[in-house]
Amino acid sequence: MSLRRTNRSVAAARRPASDSLNGARRAVELDALAAGEEVDVLVVGGGITGTWVALDAASRGLSVALVERGDLAQGTSRWSSKLVHGGLRYLASYDFGLAWESARERAILMDVSAPHLVHAFPMMIPLGEEVGRAVGAKLELGTRIGDAMRLLAGTSRHRLPPTRRISAEEARRLAPALRPDGLRGAILHWDGQLEDDARLVVAVARTAAAHGARILTYASARELTATGATIVDEHGDGGSFTLRARHVVNAAGVWADELSPGIRLQPSKGAHLLIPAARLGDPRALVNAPLPGSGGGRFVFVVPRPDGVVLVGVTDEPYDGAIPDAPLVGEDEERFLLESINRVLERELTPADVVGRYAGLRPLLAGADEATADLSRRHAVLENEGILTVVGGKLTTARRMAQDAVDRLAARPTAQAGPCVTRRLPLVGAQRTSGAAARGELPASLVRRYGSEAARVAALAADGELAPIAPGVPVCAAELRFALAHELALTVDDLLDRRTRVGLVPERRAAALEAASELLGAPLDAPG
Repeated sequence: MSLRRTNRSVAAARRPASDSLNGARRAVELDALAAGEEVDVLVVGGGITGTWVALDAASRGLSVALVERGDLAQGTSRWSSKLVHGGLRYLASYDFGLAWESARERAILMDVSAPHLVHAFPMMIPLGEEVGRAVGAKLELGTRIGDAMRLLAGTSRHRLPPTRRISAEEARRLAPALRPDGLRGAILHWDGQLEDDARLVVAVARTAAAHGARILTYASARELTATGATIVDEHGDGGSFTLRARHVVNAAGVWADELSPGIRLQPSKGAHLLIPAARLGDPRALVNAPLPGSGGGRFVFVVPRPDGVVLVGVTDEPYDGAIPDAPLVGEDEERFLLESINRVLERELTPADVVGRYAGLRPLLAGADEATADLSRRHAVLENEGILTVVGGKLTTARRMAQDAVDRLAARPTAQAGPCVTRRLPLVGAQRTSGAAARGELPASLVRRYGSEAARVAALAADGELAPIAPGVPVCAAELRFALAHELALTVDDLLDRRTRVGLVPERRAAALEAASELLGAPLDAPG
């Protein structure tokens, strides 16, 4: 590749671009690539890792095309526990390196990348009959080591307050459903809660688009090679073409080994349940319940969410077999979660309390130990026949995963890339709110989900369209309009299951289906 050609691609990538993604833009960019336009980097995978790779590469001046066979965040990235944490469990297993990496990346997400989506949140470890004094002391030491890492990572104690012991009375004020019998108090510490994992993926993708990246959903990559791939348009007529690229990054998560057979993964399944918050007295803090026999290294937790439900999770078991887009929660997994959390609750939960279920598969590197709870969450950048594959890791550290992948790519003599800038690059919506949002004139849910773009969302509303689209559904019509105009929502499923997350609670999804279908112009029985 000539230097002249590389400089042309760098100049093109640096031309100002819009952060709006929609069907019209997708069609234009897909046609240009089908006509033979070559890019510096092809990224396969539209989850959190792939979108961060696209943003990292584009912000270094490289031309980028990201292809995803479904929607943004359609796979693992929407099935997380929605936490941005400093790695307490890694400290319990003495993996200080991973805990430190998590603390640094949490600081970047909370203070630079997405302060509108990542909020400080109180977390409790109840000290009751299930937690002896020795284990309690070990857990408190772990949280205090985490506090030290927080300070070293640059997160102030005003952002994340330090660990402290609290009384049983205070613990029950924060979580009224805690079992009072034998409760000696609790360890209270602070960590990061993510407003929504799929919204973070969309924000990263749109920021990449603002730097010139082509973000193409419903575009399957087949026959991946070091110089490109065959792309099939899954949303149009099913036509295919060869996309030419100078470098290729496989960021397909749990599907990575299908595209690069030399990679060996051992997926881990994490199951979650959703319970009405009122059933647990509307808790205001996360409750961490250490599993018996784990020595404080594994937990089941209850996480209050801002939409009136609490999240109960998470399992961590090896998964074998075909990889589905939406893994199901098995009866045994549901029973395990309910029995585990009921150990610390006064008000016992039953399957009748569950209003939603979801599970995700983590793309862990295979190791000699078949217990996925013990496999490292460290990531790796592997090269196989000229294709770079990035696997492992977790949502909190995805930015660093992308940086390492693009660093490897940039070290090649044929690549002309600048240094990584994503550590100091705000995502769309991260700027300080102003105007009506700052004055409190917009719904709090809009400001919480869209940050500085809340007013932009509200501007799309017709009369009454800032009210819920259906009774009990915490989403307004303006959000759906915004998703169609700026967030690359192409189907009803995109709107309900990934841009707004209404689909996490099936009853809410059913109530919102008609409104979403009308806005999209699709019949109710049209497949997503």
